[in-house]
Amino acid sequence: MPARGKRYVEAAKTVGDGGPRSPQEALELVKQAASAKFDETVDVAIKLGVDPRHGDQMVRGNTTLPHGTGKVRKVAVITKGDGIAAAEEAGADRVGGEDLVKDIQGGWMDFEVLLATDDVMGMVGRLGSILRAKMPSKKAGTVAPVNQIGNVVKEIKTASRVEYRVEKEGIVHCPIGKVSFEAGQLTENLASLVDALVKARPSSAKGRYLQKITVSSTMGPGVDIDTNEAARLAGK
Repeated sequence: MPARGKRYVEAAKTVGDGGPRSPQEALELVKQAASAKFDETVDVAIKLGVDPRHGDQMVRGNTTLPHGTGKVRKVAVITKGDGIAAAEEAGADRVGGEDLVKDIQGGWMDFEVLLATDDVMGMVGRLGSILRAKMPSKKAGTVAPVNQIGNVVKEIKTASRVEYRVEKEGIVHCPIGKVSFEAGQLTENLASLVDALVKARPSSAKGRYLQKITVSSTMGPGVDIDTNEAARLAGK
């Protein structure tokens, strides 16, 4: 294991090794241990009792965090008709139809998230080989009806909507805010994420589902959370 820097070592002393903590206590420790000169992101790693190698155990979806993540995301929208005005009013960075599709085909990719309304999926389909993981899809929550696109833009623009996807090791990584957030806000965001994951539990997943939860800041050490307490908090 590589040697840790002095700042990390000092932060680890703040956190201590008291075993799994309650969500609120763990997040308070993460805030106390954060010492970088920028507003660090608070991330959570959740080990699930699933085997993603099996298609019926792939856990993927999105949820809305009540306090957002503290990040502003660059959003582009492919739409037409009433969807254009709705997306622009909601603050999308770029809105278009055939013109936007042609620009993406030509190499324009100046966005973090690409959304689309469900009435233009014919033209969006031409971008599959180019966009790959950024391709709009209903499963990822990036395709919406025209009358809902404004709300979706706002949620994703302010990063209050986050995507989760289990990795091959069975772990979900997701940001839940910034260290400048109050511990209570971070706790509520965590509860929303855990609740979404519990509801997305595959019927084929056997045994203990929430196996381990660890929170940390960008530059800080991890703090384990009691999974039973996290599940109870999410269920409220």
